Amino acid sequence: MRVTVRLFAGLRERAGRSRLELDDVARAGDVWARLDLGEEPGGLMYAVNREYVDRAHELQDGDEVALIPPVSGGAFLITTEPLDVSRVVAEAESDEAGAVAAFVGTVRRSSRGRNVQYLEYEAFEEMAEAMLVRLGRSLTEKHDLTAVAIHHRIGRVEIGEASVVIAVSSPHRASALDACREAIDTLKETIPLWKKEVYEGGEEWIGRGS
Repeated sequence: MRVTVRLFAGLRERAGRSRLELDDVARAGDVWARLDLGEEPGGLMYAVNREYVDRAHELQDGDEVALIPPVSGGAFLITTEPLDVSRVVAEAESDEAGAVAAFVGTVRRSSRGRNVQYLEYEAFEEMAEAMLVRLGRSLTEKHDLTAVAIHHRIGRVEIGEASVVIAVSSPHRASALDACREAIDTLKETIPLWKKEVYEGGEEWIGRGS
């Protein structure tokens, strides 16, 4: 079985070529190791025959496997460390942008009539980061953005601390503001992140989202 591998941008430069063929590769996620290019970059996406697939996708003879590097500009991060708002905004800045919009989600003291002591976040990290990259790509195409950055905290987050920071840049303010709102709404609905609210005398998991 033989597949064609296509490389772009920094991956193409690292490999020194844009296209090659590999024999006997069973799954999409096996391709990177066969390229002998060092550690796999975070946020790398796989597309087979021009459709995004997960790493476990089984390959067939003649398939074209494209390795899609992270969106140009910005960064996508799931971390246990405190979030730095200025860093996220800086990652979304661009000389081509006329506006940078940011959203910072913070832990509030009360929720649904109860006194919150702190939150705990959990994520399917490998899947969540890849989905954030995909979200960034979708927002960039839909709103004509210049860059997107999304950082989400996991683990224990105290009252007043940031749990998520989103920053987007665009030539125009309207599209930046629209994209920022869509980013947090989509994140809450689709990304595999869960939060636990810890109260005085109890606790409760609250589905997906921030």
